[in-house]
Amino acid sequence: MLFKTSLKKELLTNSITALLILISIVMAQRISFYLRFASKGYIPNDSIKTILGLNLIKYSPLLLSLSIFLAVLLTLSRWYRDHEMIIWLSSGMSLAKIIKPISSFALPAVFMVAFLSLFLNPWAVRTADQYKSQLKSRDEMASINPGTFKESKSSDRIFYVESFDELGSAVKNIFVQTKQHNKLGVVVANNAHREISSKGDNYIILQKGRRYEGVPNTKEFSTTEFDQYGILTAQQSVEPYTESIDSKNLSDVIKSSSFEDRLELQWRIASPIACILLVFLAIPLSFTNPRAGRSLNIIFAVLIFIIYNNLLAVMNTLITLKKVNIVIGFWPIHLIFLLAAIYLTYRRSMNQPLFSFRKAS
Repeated sequence: MLFKTSLKKELLTNSITALLILISIVMAQRISFYLRFASKGYIPNDSIKTILGLNLIKYSPLLLSLSIFLAVLLTLSRWYRDHEMIIWLSSGMSLAKIIKPISSFALPAVFMVAFLSLFLNPWAVRTADQYKSQLKSRDEMASINPGTFKESKSSDRIFYVESFDELGSAVKNIFVQTKQHNKLGVVVANNAHREISSKGDNYIILQKGRRYEGVPNTKEFSTTEFDQYGILTAQQSVEPYTESIDSKNLSDVIKSSSFEDRLELQWRIASPIACILLVFLAIPLSFTNPRAGRSLNIIFAVLIFIIYNNLLAVMNTLITLKKVNIVIGFWPIHLIFLLAAIYLTYRRSMNQPLFSFRKAS
């Protein structure tokens, strides 16, 4: 049927567009956040792409669910606005029959949300935690950004490097300030490289430079030229990785009978359930009243999406605090929105307003 083909094509186009816009918004916000940390030397520049990619996977179930919700809403709103929905209804096709082509379009996306929430999300969280643990164990030179001053972990040295090579092992125009035994030392060199000794210690080997040393606020100082000068860099030991609840494999969560793992399993299942319910809820909400404006239903729908996800988060907190039984879980929230979708779809199929406000006599 031509209408169904056109509907699926427009749904696909709108969903991809919405997903790309949402990803761009999230990436822009997270990039600015990580760039601030990198500029202060908290994380190295070469780690931004990895951390950003892992965080994008973490938010992907929510972004994909929202994009499908908006795609159904925008597509059917345009159909109402351009009277294509009137043609659909006047040809003997009820509003309920449009659920089938929309479901066939949304079902693969729901499976993708389930895969992301159940399998890929825990992997991304686990990989991110391990990567952050490795970053903490890197030496001082690894955390230096070219063109910025960086204080050492022991607060007795300050580094400045003009540039690194592509591999990050050789540096150009290095400045190191040290303070030992009430004496201030400054070492400068045009070139330097990193070396690891036989014992596993990390050194910065400065080549053909100068060392200035003296007592602050006095005229006592000395100048020494050198061909090679080694500086031992601090390195923290790798802390043992502790697996968090949200990073566990699905098989481990299912096998476990602990309260935390049972709650985690329900939380992961909540994402695909919410995705399919929001798709059904978008069908009656897509009705556009020409007098109300084009953006009113979109604002209202996005508000419902936010309320839905916030209610799930609130229920998660209540279950964690054991104010709600784990057996009940998130099902009351899902049931409320399922009944709302059925009720609103029924009122639209009867050509009635979504909400009825009777005047008191």
